[in-house]
Amino acid sequence: MSDSLIPRAHLFGNPNRTGGTISPNGLHLAWVAPLQGVMNVWVAPPGTPDEARPVTHDAGRGVRNYYWAYDGQHLVFLQDSGGDENWRLHAVDVHTGDTRPLTPEGVRATPAGGSRRIRGEVLVSLNQRDPSYPDLFRVELATGQLTLVAENPGLAGFMTDDWFVPRLAFRSTPDGGQDVLRPASDGAWEDWFRIPAEDAFSTGPSHLSADGASLFMRDSRGRDTAALTQMDLATGETAVLAEHPRADIGGLLTDPDTYAPLAYGVLVERLSYVALDPRAQRDLDFLTEQGIGDWSRTSRTEDDRLWVVGAGSDMRPGIAYLYDREAQSLRVLYETRPELAVATLAPMRPITIVARDGLPLVSYLTLPRDADPAGSGHPTVPVPLVLLVHGGPWSRDAFGYNPYHQWLANRGYAVLSVNFRSSTGLGKRFINAGDREWGRHMDDDLLDAVAWATRQGIADPARIAIMGGSYGGYAVLAGMTRNTALYACGIDIVGPSNLETLLATIPPYWASFRAQLVRAVGDPDTAEGRALLRERSPLHQAGRISRPLLIAQGANDPRVKQAEADQMVSAMKANGVPVTYLLYPDEGHGFVRPENNLAFTAVAESFLARCLGGRAEPITAQEVAATSMQVLEGAELIEGLPA
Repeated sequence: MSDSLIPRAHLFGNPNRTGGTISPNGLHLAWVAPLQGVMNVWVAPPGTPDEARPVTHDAGRGVRNYYWAYDGQHLVFLQDSGGDENWRLHAVDVHTGDTRPLTPEGVRATPAGGSRRIRGEVLVSLNQRDPSYPDLFRVELATGQLTLVAENPGLAGFMTDDWFVPRLAFRSTPDGGQDVLRPASDGAWEDWFRIPAEDAFSTGPSHLSADGASLFMRDSRGRDTAALTQMDLATGETAVLAEHPRADIGGLLTDPDTYAPLAYGVLVERLSYVALDPRAQRDLDFLTEQGIGDWSRTSRTEDDRLWVVGAGSDMRPGIAYLYDREAQSLRVLYETRPELAVATLAPMRPITIVARDGLPLVSYLTLPRDADPAGSGHPTVPVPLVLLVHGGPWSRDAFGYNPYHQWLANRGYAVLSVNFRSSTGLGKRFINAGDREWGRHMDDDLLDAVAWATRQGIADPARIAIMGGSYGGYAVLAGMTRNTALYACGIDIVGPSNLETLLATIPPYWASFRAQLVRAVGDPDTAEGRALLRERSPLHQAGRISRPLLIAQGANDPRVKQAEADQMVSAMKANGVPVTYLLYPDEGHGFVRPENNLAFTAVAESFLARCLGGRAEPITAQEVAATSMQVLEGAELIEGLPA
C-alpha cells in the first residue's frame, strides 16, 4: 500500500518557526514565524519561549533575513520590493518595537558587519553613488545617521577590523582573478598579493583576528582543496591550520575573544567537524553524542555560554536547540515543521558516481518508500526518476532534509541530485573543470548520473524528468535540446535560455564578478566567445525539443530577466512544442511568497503526473486564488487547473 500523500502545505507552506538566534547579551531569543500568514520576526525570553511576541509587522512579502546588533537591543533586517533585490536595511528596537529604515529606498544595501567595539552601529555598503561599486558606510541604529567610511574607486569590496577601519580591499582582475590590496602610507590602496583566476572560487579571506594582526583565509593556491590558513598582516608569513584531501575547509567555530578558529567543518558526502583546539572537542563530542543529526551553530551569546544550534537529518526537518555549554545541556526551542513529525518521509542516500573522465560526482538519491520496502537503496522495479539540478552553478547539494526530495519521492519518483563539475567545496580542479563547459561536460555529468541510475535498475528509462532553478533551469533547457530522447519532460525555474542576453543584462552590482562569469561561460567581447555563447544557448536549439516543458519565471528577476523565459516560450510555440508558462508578477529570482510556492508545486506535480505517471494532490481553488501566478501558456495541459 502506498504512503499517504503529504500535503503540499506541510512541505512548502510557512514553517512554524525558523531562523532562531540568541542576542549577544543572552536576554532574548529571536526567530521568524508567521503573523497573520506572513513571516515576521518574533522575540522571547530564553527561559520562556512560549511568551514570544512579534517585533516586525510586515503584511506583504514578509521578513526572512535579520541579525542581532551587538547592543542586544536592535534587530536589523532586510526587505526588497517584489524580488527586485534592492535590499533596504531596517532596525527594530526589541524593547519598544520602534522600527526605522536605515538606508534609502531603491538603493541596494548589503550588510557588512557589526562590532562589539561599536555596539550602536553597523556597517553597510550602498550602491547609491555608483550602481556597480558600492561605498561603505557606518549607520547609527537609533537615528539612521549614515557616515561614509570608504568611497569605492572600483573595488570588489573591503574588509574592516573591529573599529570599522578598512584593512584590506579586493579588486577583480580582467582574467577573473582577484588582487588583494592594503592601505598605503598616503592613504591610497596598494597591491599586496594576487589570487589567480583558477583559485577565484575556492580562495578568499574568512576574517581578521580580534587584534587586527592576522588574516584567516581559505586558500587553494598551490594545492587543490582550500586549506585554512593564518597570515601575519605585517610580514605576510602564512601557516596552514587545516586541510582535507577531498574537500575545501568549510564553516568555522571561533574563539569569542580572539576570533581564532577552534574547529572547522568538512563536507564531502556528510558534514563532519574537526577540533583545532581542545576547548572545542568537548562541544563537538557532546553535540555529536546527542543523536540530533547534522548540526550547525546559528548564533551564540557574547560570553559563549549559550548557543542556538540548528539540527536535522534527511527524515527530520530542522529543530532548534538551546545549548548551555557550561551545564552541558540541550533544550528544544522549536520544530520548524512539526506537522511532518508524523509524516512518512523517505531516507536520502549519499552516493558517489564516477563521471566518464573519472571525476567523482558526490550525489544524493531518495527513493519512494513503497518502491524500496526493504530499505536496500534499490527499488524492486525501476521507477520514474526526477533529476533535480542545483543552481549556481557555484553551489552544491548536501545531505539532509530536502523538501523537494520528500515531495517528489512521496509522489512516486526517485529523486537524484548531482554535484556536477563547477559545484563548490570539492576542490578547485572540480570547479574549474566546468569552465566553458556549460551545456557540454557539465551536462555530460548529469547524463552519466542518469546512465548510472538506469544501469542500477533505479530509473525507468522511459520516464525520466529533469528539473532545476537558475543554472539548474539552464541545465533543463540545455539537456532537453541536446538529449532530445532522454527526458520525458522538463521543468525550468528562472533559467537563462540565451547566454548572450544573460551576460548583457546582469545587474550592475555584479560588475566585480563579471570577469569570473565570463571566464566560466564565454567572452561576449570576442568573436570566438560570442560563437561559444551562441552555440551553448538553448534558445538557438529550441527546435530540437520534442517533449513537454514547464517554465516558471519571476517578473522582477534582476539576474535572469523575464525576457529569458519569454523568448524560449516564443521559440517553443513557433516549433509547435507543448509548453506551459507560469509568470509571477510579484517575484524575482525564485519564489518567496508561500502562496506562490504552493501554486507552483501544485502545477508542477500535475505536470509530472501527466508526463511520468506519478501521484498528485488535486489543485485547489484556494491555492489558485491566493497566488499571483499567471498561466500565460499551456493551462489546458494542467489537470485540475481552474479556468
